[in-house]
Amino acid sequence: MGMRKNRSLGWIAAGFLGGILVSLGITAAAQKGEPLPLKSLQQFANVYGAIKSSYVEPVSDQVLMDDAIKGLFADLDPHSVYLDEEAYKQMQDITRGGFGGLGIEIGTQDGMPKVIAPIEDTPAARAGILTGDLITQINGEPTKGMSLNDAVKKMRGDPGTPIDLTIERAGSPKPLKFHIVREMIKTRSVRGKMLAHDIAYVRISQFQDRTTSDLVKMLADLSKKQAPKGLILDLRNDPGGLLDGAIGVTSAFIDPGKLVVSTKGRIPSSNEEFYARSLNGNHGVEAGATLPSWTRTVPMVVLVNVGSASASEIVAGALQDYKRAQIIGNRTFGKGSVQSVLQLSKDTGIKLTTARYYTPNGRSIQNTGVAPDHVVDDSAAGNLFHIQREVDLQHHLANQAAPQSDKEEESDFVPGEIKMFEFGGADDWQLQQALNALQGRAVLKSDPVLVRQAHAATDKDAAAKPATPAAAKPAPAEKKTLNDGSGAVEHYRITPEGLIKVQ
Repeated sequence: MGMRKNRSLGWIAAGFLGGILVSLGITAAAQKGEPLPLKSLQQFANVYGAIKSSYVEPVSDQVLMDDAIKGLFADLDPHSVYLDEEAYKQMQDITRGGFGGLGIEIGTQDGMPKVIAPIEDTPAARAGILTGDLITQINGEPTKGMSLNDAVKKMRGDPGTPIDLTIERAGSPKPLKFHIVREMIKTRSVRGKMLAHDIAYVRISQFQDRTTSDLVKMLADLSKKQAPKGLILDLRNDPGGLLDGAIGVTSAFIDPGKLVVSTKGRIPSSNEEFYARSLNGNHGVEAGATLPSWTRTVPMVVLVNVGSASASEIVAGALQDYKRAQIIGNRTFGKGSVQSVLQLSKDTGIKLTTARYYTPNGRSIQNTGVAPDHVVDDSAAGNLFHIQREVDLQHHLANQAAPQSDKEEESDFVPGEIKMFEFGGADDWQLQQALNALQGRAVLKSDPVLVRQAHAATDKDAAAKPATPAAAKPAPAEKKTLNDGSGAVEHYRITPEGLIKVQ
């Protein structure tokens, strides 16, 4: 099996991040296809001329052409989009790891922007924005019907400038308002630390240009004293990024030459196979950086959730197919399509879905996502939020290999507004179950006692709530106990404001 060294750089594996610019033969393929519909183009020209000459207010040629191009994408899948000058620049900034704004990845639901994932250590994350939040207003302006590009433009801005967001959150009885100050977002895609019992923890928040190199350096740093006895790779709320990054990350944990992912589409350049490669001193890895040998043999767990999409699913799917790692968490987002960026001019382009991708065993993840080996809720008391997945998006691509069931795995949902825990922190329930898996202990979906208590508290609150809103009073808080399996007992209160740790 020959390894592809350079061609993978032309592919983009995320609907939420940008990528490298390459035509991939799309233009040539279009010219060789069906002839242009001259009659329809004449009709378009007539409509264009009528608007230009007779509309009640003057409209510039640039606005008309931009709107016409955007209209071509209206009924395509949700990840195909026209990139005007501003959107094109933003795409490049995101891929390079730096941009001015809030630090969130967004998609759309019901014609409004929806948070796919807040980026760690950014204004949005620190303010408490969560995966699944629906942005209903930006600086008081309703977002209903606003294009995704326009929403992004309004949320981006110079560092130090403020913005007000109004959020609808599942389980919250009223809209939430956030006042956030923009910053220059310099994302750090790889973080890591050593946990107890010599287990290494590595979190990847996005797949960027430097992700593979940073991962190799992190793995080397974590084993300076001794090789870890286990490894947890955290891909939760990682919306994806560059396909080349996904191949590089997977290469750190399987032998060179093994198939990582294949892509299939209409044009010849869409049909590719990508293989694991050596990561010592090449393929984007800094000279002198050496991948430790233990990374391909150490017992391993991959953490995923509904916010794990695209490139994250490629990594999780490959490691699952090779039985290299146990997958723990919730079913992933289900984005199994590949986007290519075609440059139209110096400053504009289109991001077009050109292929579906398949795991080494030939599985398509489109709509279905990666099903974990152990389903584990977000918290001990149940799942913290509901979020639409790829299959719920309008005009999503079908999965040609496997039918998608409308029924999702049953899960306990924690009613009410819940404050998000820190990934990798002491109160990270899914992380605790990953540690259990690596140490041979039982992996628990949730704590049945806490689930019953959370629902009982909500039922009690609902039953006691007066009919007149003005007379409503907060339900009394109940004290709960959460055991993290280490022998230490942490105390929490379940309140109308969420699950709050008692110091």
